[in-house]
Amino acid sequence: MLVETKEGLLLSVKVTPKARQPGITGWENGVLKIKVAAPPDKGEANQAVIDLLAHTLNIPKKNVLLIRGGTSRFKQFCLIGITKENAERYL
Repeated sequence: MLVETKEGLLLSVKVTPKARQPGITGWENGVLKIKVAAPPDKGEANQAVIDLLAHTLNIPKKNVLLIRGGTSRFKQFCLIGITKENAERYL
């Protein structure tokens, strides 16, 4: 689920690291499910998620901020510079 704030959009994500088929797999209970090939080691999976979201939403990587969940499968990102309508269309 995307939540608008004055800073940007808040996006809740469930990440599956070391996946054979990386990509966005859909929504489940308001949480976007993402699979990445990177291991959950030294922030590699987090960076892979940031890269994927930035590419999918066509925004700079610096506009995808990890807010919470750095070591958890469940993460929250702040997306800056994109409207809720555009983000929903891309996701």
